[in-house]
Amino acid sequence: MSQDLTEAQAANELMRLSRQIAKHNRLYHAEDAPEISDAEYDALVRRNADVEAAFPHLIRPDSPSQKVGHEVAASPLSKVAHEVRMMSLDNAFNADEVAEFLSRVRRFLALSEDVPVPVTAEDKIDGLSCSLRYEQGRLVRAATRGDGQVGEDVTPNVSFIPDIPQQLKGATPDVFEVRGEVYMEKAAFLALNAELLNEARAAAEAKGEPFEESKVRQFANPRNAAAGSLRQKDPSVTAKRPLRFWAHGWGAASEVPGETQHAMIRRIESWGLPVSPDFRLCESLDDMIAAYEAIRAKRQGLPYEIDGVVYKVDRLDWQRRLGFVAKAPRWGLAHKFPAERAETVLEAIDIQVGRTGKLTPVGRLRPVLVGGVTVTNVTLHNRDEISRLGVRPGDRVVLQRAGDVIPQVVDNLTREESRPAFAFPERCPQCDSEAVAEDGEVDVRCTGGLVCPAQRTERLKHFVSRAALDIEGLGEKTIDEFFALGWLQSPADIFRLRQHRAELLDREGWKDRSVDNLLAAVENKRRPDAARLLFGLGIRHVGAVTARDLLKQFGTLPALREAAEKAREGNADAAAELLAIDGVGPVVVEALGDFFHEEHNCQVWNDLLSEVSPPTYQIETKDSEVAGMTVVFTGKLETMSRDEAKAQAERLGAKAAGSVSPKTDLVVAGPSAGSKLKKASELGIRVIDEAAWAEIVRAAG
Repeated sequence: MSQDLTEAQAANELMRLSRQIAKHNRLYHAEDAPEISDAEYDALVRRNADVEAAFPHLIRPDSPSQKVGHEVAASPLSKVAHEVRMMSLDNAFNADEVAEFLSRVRRFLALSEDVPVPVTAEDKIDGLSCSLRYEQGRLVRAATRGDGQVGEDVTPNVSFIPDIPQQLKGATPDVFEVRGEVYMEKAAFLALNAELLNEARAAAEAKGEPFEESKVRQFANPRNAAAGSLRQKDPSVTAKRPLRFWAHGWGAASEVPGETQHAMIRRIESWGLPVSPDFRLCESLDDMIAAYEAIRAKRQGLPYEIDGVVYKVDRLDWQRRLGFVAKAPRWGLAHKFPAERAETVLEAIDIQVGRTGKLTPVGRLRPVLVGGVTVTNVTLHNRDEISRLGVRPGDRVVLQRAGDVIPQVVDNLTREESRPAFAFPERCPQCDSEAVAEDGEVDVRCTGGLVCPAQRTERLKHFVSRAALDIEGLGEKTIDEFFALGWLQSPADIFRLRQHRAELLDREGWKDRSVDNLLAAVENKRRPDAARLLFGLGIRHVGAVTARDLLKQFGTLPALREAAEKAREGNADAAAELLAIDGVGPVVVEALGDFFHEEHNCQVWNDLLSEVSPPTYQIETKDSEVAGMTVVFTGKLETMSRDEAKAQAERLGAKAAGSVSPKTDLVVAGPSAGSKLKKASELGIRVIDEAAWAEIVRAAG
């Protein structure tokens, strides 16, 4: 509860929420590249509103409650200042909140309960807001919403949208700005993505290159496709995209020829602009909820995406009296739908082999829109989950986006059909090695290790990743390319890439500068951090933190290997030395022993150490205000990984712990912090946010 926060905690949370919501506003409105679902975004906004309601004196100037959309990013499109600001709407998520909306209207207007408050209702289409300025009935300018005050000029582009007339019908005001949504229908969206896929396939074939579907940039959802299509520098691109429009309001107007919202929308419709076919007038709360349920029942079968129902007080004189809060009208409300489910066909089950050898079943689906996102693949997790669901290729399944984000199968509608069960492989589909599950585990893993092609490429990608050796310029695509050429088979081969410089220069996309930069980045890692190198080898159960803890104890990789081999041979002293390390248990000790027991692993190890010379592992500590403290990181860190944060703590002379206890001195809390933050509050432990932690790190030099 917001009321349980201290003032300092509330201020910290409002700062985090402001930054997080601003980031997602930028991605959604300015870049057309949302990272989270509408439901997740709404939850952040609601949390911000709850905390601000409990601590109104802490409302920040940059609060999301004070802003609409996002400022227009750098763009080839010219900017347009809106004469009348384009506002957003407050949200409701249940009938009680809709009832409270009506009560607020009554209280503000001083209306008694027996005075009816007519309200219009219409479906809330998931599109891109657009304002159309007509003068003497002729379209003179079209603009996106932008941040509500300044948008982008898209006048040439909207001329290709058939729903938008260049000349209105009948008598119209001298100036009238129609406002509505540019959108793309579901079928058109799927066809557009299929066309982009086909174009990329044809281009790859023309170049004689392998086609990689996962590398093709497609639109995430219809709203994203509509926004990307409308905001084109070249209107001829927009002309090829099947965009639609419908109107739901107005902005600047020399005259408003009506006294109600209902009358005005019908007038706009008479001028030749489409409006929602489900636009209706409601006389009571019961009518509003009935309209919501009726529209929600039709949602799945509609040709376009909607995410709720919009209510507006009908009388325009009441709208003028009600006015606006910071970013939304008091006379309007968006009643949002809950997370959506959908049905589709499971067309195939593929088995993917990961870096650790885990066999993960992936369901290939007939494409379906779920909550505004096209879902084509879904993880089936493991062998036990397939058995529990009884799924087989050809089954009709029910999907839900868990947390409205991760798609998952929640039901199998055809499991009773008489067909053979799916046979989970007993051998690795990549290298034909035996695939087994360890005692007490549900995951099936390939035993091929570094002889398995799937594991080799994934382990190489892990080896050069940011958390491991962090070799700039050697990304996943490059690893795949070099592996296919036979240049990379083991980590040591990375340090022999200079032998292929001439061949690399002959390849498309590689020039002297890019090749030299890559080879220099590789050479720069010949004296790597020993803990990062150990973590990069991908030894089972040895994560980044465990790797550092092991090297802090043994100092060098040869010393660690000697102890692991002795422990596997039954040397009690070596085993005890390993087990004495905080965070190292029997499972880690066994994994280390097993790794060095495999001859091919030892060959990889020896080959690698012939190319690199990691120095004795030392953690350089600095004087800081947290020296000697125990620090706990919780929640989602946005500017660094959890491992990097813990490494920073160690360099500052602090100990990074995994749980909050009375011995904890400081908690660094990111968004979505849960039980650890609560416990810290109960124990009276100091809590700071990520920005404050960064300041401590900077101050230490």
